Amino acid sequence: MKKIIFYLMVLSIPLLLGVVSWQSARYGDLERELARLEKSQQEWIENNKRLVAGVSLLSSPDRIEHIARDELGMEKKQPEEVLLIHIAENGEE
Repeated sequence: MKKIIFYLMVLSIPLLLGVVSWQSARYGDLERELARLEKSQQEWIENNKRLVAGVSLLSSPDRIEHIARDELGMEKKQPEEVLLIHIAENGEE
């Protein structure tokens, strides 16, 4: 009986070393995948920053006014030139 336990223990050592090696390789794979995902995330963040800056630039009031005036031939009206019309809903006056 003692010999069987001894042989099982001796045989379990390579098995345990194999499991440790497999876990180590898996850990390395996961570490590389994490680094790749973090790099991808950083690229998305930088791209998003560029897009937000572009939106800010394109939606600036000065740019819109320039396009309206110079490209579309529009002009800014004075407040006294604006007529407001209120349309009453059913039952309102």
